[in-house]
Amino acid sequence: MQFRLTEEQRMIQKTIRQFVERELMPLEPEVLRNERQGKPGITQEKIRKLQEKARSAGFWGINTPEEYGGANLGALMQAIVLMETGRTFVPFRFGGHADNILYYCNEWQKQKYLIPTINGERKSCFALTEPGAGSDPSNIRMRAEKVGKHYVLNGEKIFITNGNEADFAMVFAVTNKDVKGHGGVTCFLVDREMGWRSEPIQTMGEWGPASLIFEDVRVPEENILGELHGGFRLGLEWISYARWVVGAIAVGAAERLLQMAIDYSKQRVTFGQPIAERQAIQWMIADSAVEIEAAKWLVLNAAWKLDQGEDNRHYASIAKLYGANMGNRVVDRVLQIHGGMGYTKELPIERWYREARLWRIYDGTDEIQRLIISRNLLKGHVKVGELL
Repeated sequence: MQFRLTEEQRMIQKTIRQFVERELMPLEPEVLRNERQGKPGITQEKIRKLQEKARSAGFWGINTPEEYGGANLGALMQAIVLMETGRTFVPFRFGGHADNILYYCNEWQKQKYLIPTINGERKSCFALTEPGAGSDPSNIRMRAEKVGKHYVLNGEKIFITNGNEADFAMVFAVTNKDVKGHGGVTCFLVDREMGWRSEPIQTMGEWGPASLIFEDVRVPEENILGELHGGFRLGLEWISYARWVVGAIAVGAAERLLQMAIDYSKQRVTFGQPIAERQAIQWMIADSAVEIEAAKWLVLNAAWKLDQGEDNRHYASIAKLYGANMGNRVVDRVLQIHGGMGYTKELPIERWYREARLWRIYDGTDEIQRLIISRNLLKGHVKVGELL
């Protein structure tokens, strides 16, 4: 059993960290300033320039197959990359990426949706959640009625990431209302020009989701992604990937925040000595370090299992549940260590505080992760003390 990265993996990690420190972290004051003024933290034009700079260094399509021009580094390296980019709140991701379920496109769909998305020419969003069907996707109510060679979609999706910017959506709708549960849902590739509209949703953080409104939107039947009535499986596959990703981002942010707390505690003097000498502060630092280390290995394990072709859904839920809650505990401690300064907008801690609270909600709430984990154990799908 190997608990060390290879030299190649360590080199990639080091290069990504240097990119984050040299190219992204210097943008943080600008991002904070823009967000305080109600503007996007960073423009799409600047993001594209950063992506091209990263591409020239070989970082393009981190987890995209080589046949589409990607590096195909695998899930484990994807986790490591996300931990490094998670060390900054600058909203950046490396280019050359497409949602994992878009690889189920047929050849015609690949040319219209998958490849342009990888190349950065199109932008997608994943539209599953509804006002009455968030963590319970089997309760989807959006209808897709067959009319000739089209399906007519009516309904609303809510809290859709990238919904305001996307030019097409992966939309999940009921195509067979006589089948209860999972078997009657289909995923459609729906261009914005087909008639759906988006409305921004204001949140406590900088996440800018949208409501998507569908009123008699006609979608050609060739725009079905995957199989008719096979959408539920695609939705679960997307969500399962997204869950351990949340844990990876939380690890990166928590590491950066903890280092901020360590540095500040050495400088802040009360009653004649640095607060780093106070046991209360030392214990907060120690607890944070232990929890970050635990979360890191849970994320890496979930990613590694995916690379091995194993079903990692149980472990992705564990990584998401623990990682998201760890991030919330760490940012709370770091804000407490900084006292009043931590609560101000002069430092990014309060921003991370708001962002971290979202980690426990999207891509499956804490409660849903606990339901999944306990159900797997109670039904014997996973056994306690199972051999590695």
